[in-house]
Amino acid sequence: MTEIDFNNPKYYTNRELSWILFDHRVLNEARDKNIPLFERLKFLSITASNLDEFFMIRVASLKDMVNAGYEKKDIAGMTPTEQLAAIDIAIHDLVNLQYSTWNRSLVPQLKKNGLRIIGRHEDLTEEEGKFIDKYFEENVYPVLTPMAVDSSRPFPLVRNKTLNIAALVHKKNQEELEFATVQVPSVLNRIVQLPAEGRAKKVIFLEEIIERNIQKLFLNYDIVCAHPFRIMRNADLTIEEDEAADLLKEIEKQLKKRQWGEAIRLEVEDGMDNRLLKILRKELHLEEQNIYEIAGPLDLTVLMKLYGLDGFEPLKTPKHIPRQVPELPGGCKIFDEIRKGDILLHHPYQTFEPVVDFIRQAAKDPEVLAIKQTLYRVSGNSPIIAALAQAAENGKQVTVLVELKARFDEENNIVWAKMLEKAGCHVIYGLVGLKTHSKITLVVRREEDGIRRYVHLGTGNYNDATAKLYTDIGLFTCSESVGEDATAVFNMLSGYSEPLVWNKLSVAPLWLKDKFLYLIDREKKHAAEGRPARIIAKMNSLCDRDIIAALYEASAAGVKIDLIVRGICCLKTGIEGISENITVRSIVGNFLEHSRIFYFENDDNYEIYCGSADWMPRNLERRVEILFPVDRPELKEELLHILQCQLKDNVKASVLQADGSYEKVDKRGKSLFQSQEVFCREAMLKAKAAAEEQATVTRTFIPEVHQ
Repeated sequence: MTEIDFNNPKYYTNRELSWILFDHRVLNEARDKNIPLFERLKFLSITASNLDEFFMIRVASLKDMVNAGYEKKDIAGMTPTEQLAAIDIAIHDLVNLQYSTWNRSLVPQLKKNGLRIIGRHEDLTEEEGKFIDKYFEENVYPVLTPMAVDSSRPFPLVRNKTLNIAALVHKKNQEELEFATVQVPSVLNRIVQLPAEGRAKKVIFLEEIIERNIQKLFLNYDIVCAHPFRIMRNADLTIEEDEAADLLKEIEKQLKKRQWGEAIRLEVEDGMDNRLLKILRKELHLEEQNIYEIAGPLDLTVLMKLYGLDGFEPLKTPKHIPRQVPELPGGCKIFDEIRKGDILLHHPYQTFEPVVDFIRQAAKDPEVLAIKQTLYRVSGNSPIIAALAQAAENGKQVTVLVELKARFDEENNIVWAKMLEKAGCHVIYGLVGLKTHSKITLVVRREEDGIRRYVHLGTGNYNDATAKLYTDIGLFTCSESVGEDATAVFNMLSGYSEPLVWNKLSVAPLWLKDKFLYLIDREKKHAAEGRPARIIAKMNSLCDRDIIAALYEASAAGVKIDLIVRGICCLKTGIEGISENITVRSIVGNFLEHSRIFYFENDDNYEIYCGSADWMPRNLERRVEILFPVDRPELKEELLHILQCQLKDNVKASVLQADGSYEKVDKRGKSLFQSQEVFCREAMLKAKAAAEEQATVTRTFIPEVHQ
């Protein structure tokens, strides 16, 4: 094994190209004719949203490197310049496939099923045209601000991600062309319904309505041409934390710059007048490869609005209702139930409500002395924030770490941080140089036998909205050793004290990576000695070279390794003598796979862990993350069952091939097994059995009372 150089780039896949393959897997769901039609719309919308973020952060970061003359090679041996060249080709292919899916597959199918999309205003009938013109004058015209460009009016600042219409105009009886633009207002619904007979529906996009009526905005001009366009800007915040006296103010300042960052992508309507395109390119300082000519509506995230149209429920997957956690029946005293034993939660199959109740009950309980919590992303109207504020007003000691650097949630988190401070909470704004990504809540309660600490640990955010869409694991415990560790975590976050030793938790950035490397190495040693050795690991992304090298060594020693990696995977499978014992699968389903679960066989004495960290350098080296063991035997079995079900999935799983591509599992001759559907069904059956048991207890208890 010492002869193998694990730094050799040939053993690794480029992170950005691996991400593009992930978006292709999402796009494959939009192309799958076995999926309900409106669900396919939703997946296509998700691919567009994913791509926007990829440009604003990953592509922007690579461009910054190139501009700074940074030529260090990545894990796969590619310079930033080489990565950008490869990305340009791959993303153009992806975008072409997106619009091919929309135009050739989805639009005709929608029409067959009673929803006609009018792609161009020229296709309106005379009656529809009259309706649209009236709609424009009454609802749209008053909101618009047309902007001309001439010697006294410079090219306007076009905001990031906004949809605009560019036009070439000239004054009547003059030939000199002038540039003009108008922003499509985001405050208005982009999808406008037209009158239609029967149950069928017709819709047109708002930009087409504006384009049809653009002459009314420039009354003294003739319109030569008008086309929609959209730009993407660099949104990667650069914050000099060491020099920022007030992190809150520094982030607020940087957020304003995000709207005006360097332009990195221009989307234009296919067939845009070359003169108009030339002006946009020049003013936005863009190269030809940064321009995307689109045969369809710009910004396909609008399809989520189409998904929300009423009347098409048969074309959607029925919504799953998160079920009651059997150990936590509605109305129970949550601290009493936790004292009976650790409780595992599996979202969104089981409801997130117990986590909210945990904070609510702590806020009202006179015996609760303190509540401490980390918040990374929360919902727009968070009941957890409200409960924390209530707890502070009730005289509890409330400490909240609000991570201001949570990407694209910075603004939201600033609002919550200020509100919590006003309510009397002690708010910590993250740590210098690190993001706090861990999910932990500590409740300190005074009881008859002394102080007891109750802890919630999770793999996902304290966000009641996304908890209905993301798959995550949560654990309630009042274990003394975990409670001690939780106290140490918050002391570390609020001060500068690091514990000499941890009881149960492993915390990044100082200890977690070493823990994972130790666990992988232990399996390697067991395999070398002929003992049972196996690793099953589920996460969102895998791109840490040290971890991958350790997995290669373990595989070469005979350890069977099954990885369930939703997104980026820089590891290669099928390398002779190195990764022949490794399988990688990605599951893309109705729910976003988000939980991190790690199984180590350990010579038939298996250990299982959950945590907030993926196997990425940023998680292991630049963030505060927590890994926690699950020790209760029945809960360990439940987590192993989750992993085994995902390994059996032959409907939504794609398997990484030796050539770097992903292929759906071959299910010929096999019964279909879809893990997310299985978990929905199991959660329903467990909740039903618990409810029936509770009803039986109630029926037998009532007569005894009357006796």
